[in-house]
Amino acid sequence: MSGVLRRVRGLPLRSRLALLVAVAVAAAVAAVAVTCWFLTRGQLYGQIDNNLANEAHSLGRSQTAYIVSNCGVSQSPAQPGFPGPTVQIVYPNGQVCTSPGDASIPVQASDLRVARGTQSTSTHTTTASDGTDMRVVTLSAFDQDGERLALSVASPLHEVTKPLTTLAWVLLLVGGIGVLGATAAGLWIARAGLRPVDKLTDAVEHVARTEDLTVRIPVDGNDEIARLSASFNSMTASLASSRELQRQLIADAGHELRTPLTSMRTNIELLTRSEDTGRAIPPDDRRALMASLKAQMTELAALIGDLQELSRTGLGAGDGPVKVVSLHETVRSAVERARLRGPELTIDAELAPWYVRAEPAALERAIVNLLDNAVKFSPEKGTVEVRLMRGTLTVRDHGPGIPADELPYVFDRFWRSPTARALPGSGLGLSIVARTVEASGGEVALAAADGGGTVATMRLPGAPTPPPEIPESAT
Repeated sequence: MSGVLRRVRGLPLRSRLALLVAVAVAAAVAAVAVTCWFLTRGQLYGQIDNNLANEAHSLGRSQTAYIVSNCGVSQSPAQPGFPGPTVQIVYPNGQVCTSPGDASIPVQASDLRVARGTQSTSTHTTTASDGTDMRVVTLSAFDQDGERLALSVASPLHEVTKPLTTLAWVLLLVGGIGVLGATAAGLWIARAGLRPVDKLTDAVEHVARTEDLTVRIPVDGNDEIARLSASFNSMTASLASSRELQRQLIADAGHELRTPLTSMRTNIELLTRSEDTGRAIPPDDRRALMASLKAQMTELAALIGDLQELSRTGLGAGDGPVKVVSLHETVRSAVERARLRGPELTIDAELAPWYVRAEPAALERAIVNLLDNAVKFSPEKGTVEVRLMRGTLTVRDHGPGIPADELPYVFDRFWRSPTARALPGSGLGLSIVARTVEASGGEVALAAADGGGTVATMRLPGAPTPPPEIPESAT
């Protein structure tokens, strides 16, 4: 049985569907055929039993006396036989008298019980002395003297078996034709039903072979195959978009890395040429070159760090677990770091307690980037105002502000305002902020502040009191 199942599993899907349809139809046809055959058999047996009972009731005393008078007498060729079915008289002592010209019928125990009056009727099948299968009905009767006896009336069974055999062959033929037709229909239905699956398979194999993500499968209807095709189209579209974003990121990163590397290469070549030619660079120029090298190395390190951070948050998630984070403490720590980076600035912080669920390191990096942006664009001895009220963090600077037509692009990767090209930065800081905040279920926006400058607004869902910790298995 297990070997058969393994062979069935090894068949193609359309062959298995056709086989299942054929087996189901064969089982249904077999059940109907067997039921029909048994119902017909019951009807035929009932009909012959009724006919034999009617024959027994119609026998007159004269016919019974004729059978008794000829009991044991051999019939001559010229003597006519007894008309109708075989009739046999059974006495209580087991003695029998059979109608002249007919083969005797074996007496059953039920026949004797009818003859003795302990049973009213008996119906059974037996074989006559000449080998003919007979259907026998035995009824209680009385002779001319009023003594009890049994009257058995029998008819050849071929009257039932012959039509039953014919019916069995007809049912077998019709059933076979039905199973063959069902198999053919199953193959056609499987082939038609699996045609969309074949298209999907061809598309997947084409994508795997050529990496062509522009392939789309036509979607017809709203059944399971259509949903599968739509899901495949959505998956390839997402993969194509991801590949395009990856290419764009690589191109943008290469462009941004080229600037500090070119500047460093130029400065190093100047220093090398000075050493090779023996022409000393003036001390002031040498100090300027070294400062430029240091600045470019710092900018390159910052850019690489931002790229690493972006690789973690680019899909909306970092590497660390999500925990309950004290947002006000995180902002306070970021404010202290911002004061070190802009010692000439005044950073005014007012922080109300607020707790959120987020990745601690990623959230702190996002807030630091937001404050760094304010520090970078603030005028000398300016003021940066930081407020945290009911989950809304605002960072307002008094710098030159951002033109309205540039606000839609501030969170794009590597985007930098033309007016800020001379300032250090990679153009990734605000992009990291946006992705980290979105991953935490919040939102962030930049807008022009009243009176000049820029105000950054970050909103994170949470509560003023610490919520329960998330189990690590849930993160």
